[in-house]
Amino acid sequence: MLQRHQEDRRHVETTVKIDDLVPEDHLVRKLEKAIDFSFIYDIVKDLYSPDHGRPSINPVVLFKMYLIRYIFGIRSMRETVEQIRTNVAYRWFLGLSLHDPVPHHSTPSKNYARRFAGTDVFQKIFSRILEEAFQHGLVDPSVVFVDSTHVKASANKRKFNTEVAEVEAKAYQEELEKEIERDRIAHGKSPLPPETEKKTRSENQ
Repeated sequence: MLQRHQEDRRHVETTVKIDDLVPEDHLVRKLEKAIDFSFIYDIVKDLYSPDHGRPSINPVVLFKMYLIRYIFGIRSMRETVEQIRTNVAYRWFLGLSLHDPVPHHSTPSKNYARRFAGTDVFQKIFSRILEEAFQHGLVDPSVVFVDSTHVKASANKRKFNTEVAEVEAKAYQEELEKEIERDRIAHGKSPLPPETEKKTRSENQ
């Protein structure tokens, strides 16, 4: 018998833990279990003021947002933020509840421009994250953002993973910078430091 009328339960209030909504075998759970993201704090501590200025986004949350875009092939950081708003698994990965506000879409770009542009900090952090993901079999280093065939084959799997992670992180950083540049130009802001300046600043740090 065809049922034409169904009770609308979309507005029924309920109590639920976000942890109960994320499948046990979801990739974000595997990433959270395999990677200790706390190493990020030591690397970025000198880039944050300890006693003045507005509270900034947690750097671990920030890099997890970058990672969500990378792992799940999302086209832009703006779209990444929009997906985080409605994706329970992404919220869980960032440590957000169903009611917590999601960082504004400009937050990842602004933080990159203020803290990571012109340095090797982003590549250092993201390559380590990728290497951990490779080592635990969560990302296949042979099927990555860029063609890794130019990375010299090595019988040492760990060395190969390290090399691919470094190449991959650099390529992903370049893609992020292109996106940030487009957004800055659209809003009348100055461009990021050119490559030559980046190298100089990075070497002097």
